[in-house]
Amino acid sequence: MNNRNIVLFIGGLTFGFGLAWGGMSKPEVVLSFLQLKDYGLVLLMGAATVTTFVAINIVPRFVKEPLLGGEFKPRTRTLNRNTIIGAIIFGLGWGLSGQCPGSALASLGIGNLPVLIGIAAMFAGSYAMGRFFG
Repeated sequence: MNNRNIVLFIGGLTFGFGLAWGGMSKPEVVLSFLQLKDYGLVLLMGAATVTTFVAINIVPRFVKEPLLGGEFKPRTRTLNRNTIIGAIIFGLGWGLSGQCPGSALASLGIGNLPVLIGIAAMFAGSYAMGRFFG
C-alpha cells in the first residue's frame, strides 16, 4: 500500500467516524432532522461545509501543489439541468431513507445491516444513470 492510499484510508476512516459520532449514520436521527424536529445535524453539516470551503478555496492559495501529488485545477462544472435533476433525486432518496452514500457506509460500521438494501438501491441507481443517461 503506498502513502497516498494510506492517507486516503485514514481520511475515509475519519470521515466515517465523524458521521457516526455526529449521529448521521442513524436514519432516525436524519429523518428527525429532515422533519425539522432536531437541528443537531446542522452543526455537523456546517463544520463539513466550512472544512470543504477552506480546502477548496483557501488552501490552494498557500500551497503550491497537493501533498499527495498532482495539481490544483479550477472547477469547471456548471449548474445545469442534469445537476438539478440529480440533486432532486438525491434529496428524495435521502428524505425517504434517511441515508446518503457516506452515512450509509458509516451505518454499516455501527452494525446497521438493513441499510444494505439502501446501498444496493444506490448502486442500482448509479448504474442506471451511467447506463442510460451517461
